[in-house]
Amino acid sequence: MIRNYFKIAWRNITKHKAFSLINILSLSIGLSAALIIGMMVYHDFSFDKFHSKGNQIYRAVSDLEMNDDKFGNPGTPIPLGQTMAADYPEVEMKAHLLLYSTDKVISTSTQKVSTINDRAIFVEPSYFELFKYKWLAGNPNTALDKPNKTVLVQSRAAYFFPNLTPNEIIGQVLDYGEMQTSVSGIVADFEQNTDIIFNEFISYDTVLQTKMKGTATQDFGSINSSSQLFVRLRSDADIASVNERLRALAISNWDEDSIEFGLKSYYRLQPLSDIHFNTKYGIYDNSRSQADKSVLTALGLVALFLLSLGVVNFVNLNTANATKRAKEIGVRKTLGSSRSQLIKQFLGETFILTLLATVVSIGVTFWLLNVFSDFIVGEVDLSLLSEPLVAIGVIVLILIVALAAGFYPSLVLSSFKPNRVLKGDIKTHSGGSSIRKGLTVFQFAVAHVFIIATLLVGKQIHYVMNRDMGFAKENRLFVNAPFGEKDFSKKETFQTLVKRIPGVEAVSLGSQPPASISGHINFMEMTHNNQGYKTEIRMLYGDTDYLEMYNIPLIAGRQLRNDTIMEFVLNEKAVSTLGFQNPEDILNKQVMYEDTLVSVVGVVKDFNQRTLKDAIMPLAFTGDLARSGWSHFGMLHIKTSKNIDLPATISQIENAYLNVFPNNTFEINFIDQTIANFYSEDEQLAKLLNWATGLAILISCLGLLGLVIHTTERRTKEIGIRKVLGASLLQINTLLCKEFLILVAIAFVIAAPIAYYGINNWLQDFSYKTSISFWVFLVSGCAMILSALLVISAKTLRAANANPVNSLRSE
Repeated sequence: MIRNYFKIAWRNITKHKAFSLINILSLSIGLSAALIIGMMVYHDFSFDKFHSKGNQIYRAVSDLEMNDDKFGNPGTPIPLGQTMAADYPEVEMKAHLLLYSTDKVISTSTQKVSTINDRAIFVEPSYFELFKYKWLAGNPNTALDKPNKTVLVQSRAAYFFPNLTPNEIIGQVLDYGEMQTSVSGIVADFEQNTDIIFNEFISYDTVLQTKMKGTATQDFGSINSSSQLFVRLRSDADIASVNERLRALAISNWDEDSIEFGLKSYYRLQPLSDIHFNTKYGIYDNSRSQADKSVLTALGLVALFLLSLGVVNFVNLNTANATKRAKEIGVRKTLGSSRSQLIKQFLGETFILTLLATVVSIGVTFWLLNVFSDFIVGEVDLSLLSEPLVAIGVIVLILIVALAAGFYPSLVLSSFKPNRVLKGDIKTHSGGSSIRKGLTVFQFAVAHVFIIATLLVGKQIHYVMNRDMGFAKENRLFVNAPFGEKDFSKKETFQTLVKRIPGVEAVSLGSQPPASISGHINFMEMTHNNQGYKTEIRMLYGDTDYLEMYNIPLIAGRQLRNDTIMEFVLNEKAVSTLGFQNPEDILNKQVMYEDTLVSVVGVVKDFNQRTLKDAIMPLAFTGDLARSGWSHFGMLHIKTSKNIDLPATISQIENAYLNVFPNNTFEINFIDQTIANFYSEDEQLAKLLNWATGLAILISCLGLLGLVIHTTERRTKEIGIRKVLGASLLQINTLLCKEFLILVAIAFVIAAPIAYYGINNWLQDFSYKTSISFWVFLVSGCAMILSALLVISAKTLRAANANPVNSLRSE
């Protein structure tokens, strides 16, 4: 019986090739989107699921508030761990760590040099009790019990000591520049997906020998993102109660300065499973962007809509095509087939079509993975289909799609009465034209939303990429000096060498570019007219050529006298925040900064310091105030001529860099590219919307084509009669197109407010945003109607051109 079902199903599929092809293509596109999104979700939710008692491990984090601003910090004060271990009975274990980054690490025996060193930590021995590693060499009880000891993961050890076994590596020395450590242990790398990516574990007390010794301060008022705490709670711990007590502990340790400036800090515990997704506190891998549940949800909705469009096509075409199979159903019912048997038969046909669509979708998935290679992490590929959970998910998806697509058409087809359909009375059994119209409206409403969203997102990205940020960014480059370089004369030598290169117009030593994602934030206050003013201030450091090189204009006062004098040049925002309406009025006044009175000697015009999602904040430009200790001048900023051989110029800059800083990695950055990177996620969103829009239009037009084919076939004789009676080609085409174009117009009316609401919410993330123009909606509506008209006319014109003798011959 089952074999017979599949045989009949295959015959019907091959008989109606056009409808079958449309169904397979529509479903395969939706299934491909579902497969890709599903694999991305599976990959992201697989992180850190393998740790012993992982559901009891938490990272302590800080929530900070400054006036109306709220932000998170993964760091907590060092005393917090000691307090929790002593006063919180829920805490089974705690491990404090300090993130450590250095310019280079050298193996003293093999002379292997590493210049990528952002995954080292100073850590307490309890870390290896909290996170279980497999030890390949060394004693876990004594590996980090004294200063100047290091435990390496196997891959890191193999890099430094490629020809030695783990036991032979024990005792080898690593030189970090400001300290030396001996290798005391080797542990295996984690094989599963994890955000715990550290590869060098240095005994905690060693930090006192480094520049980070100030970070190890025993002060509740100090929160540094490099100082982090992990704890493991008892299985019966009440996490809500612990978080409430941590909040009270933070409040009890607020100091007077924080209260005066309106800075509030609160502590809470972040589950280990939340680290991978919570962008508020960040992850440890700086080489990739962090997963975001809201983005995954948006991707899931895109996949759901595309899959729904394919299902809608199937339902529409099979219910529309019901009249062609009415006599088959009547005969089969007359010969004894029950309704349940017919339903199984039609569901079997749907299942076969879904299987064929799945096979096609594998190829489409492979193609889409390549298209979105910069959007999808490298670990997401077709090999994930071999994972048991993913394979089960694919099978369940196929069954759900087959059931969703085939259930309603099977009910419609199996409901025909044999005594009526065999007499030719099938006009009332067309499968519900109103439902088909509603589903068609749904399809085109989704397509309209995608088109409008694509146009508006693209418009906003073009706006932020081309808006004047208040400083010059073309032909500006910058080079980082080696991290931690204390010999300032080397930076000056590098500056002199670069200045001599043909094609270099100007150079300047300073900190970050005018716009960057990082920066130094501090506090400033002053009193005038018997009123006190306080504000947070963003610090920008540069020499006397910095402002001129970036074309940042002075609107009052003068430039800094020299590169190290303690004077401030403020921006307009800082001036107004400190209570002055006229920039000239603040000149030669003094502000309090870090318990020191500093003179304001100039005011510059406001410029954007971050992305256009952020408002301009108060800013102070000054010289290298800490040159005697830790210099703020860590970058050389370069202005080049417009018409130069840029690769050759960069090559000369690199030669100058390596001449001054040998054995270091040269890296040059372009200001305009740095700014473009601010919006990489938005550009990825635009790219995703472009493809989603194209696929949605394709699926919708495929479905529309199928309905047009059905309509023109059903009305062939009507078309012939109208032609005989004198109807023109245009009149017949208008008659056939009108019904479908009305549905597309209704879809636009429904989609426009939905798209407006969604894009308006998205634009709220930007302090500077483009307008939601009327023409975008007009273009969307016209484009969709034009696409539909082309699809409809391709078939209707052919039907209208047909010889009426052929269609009326049987009458």
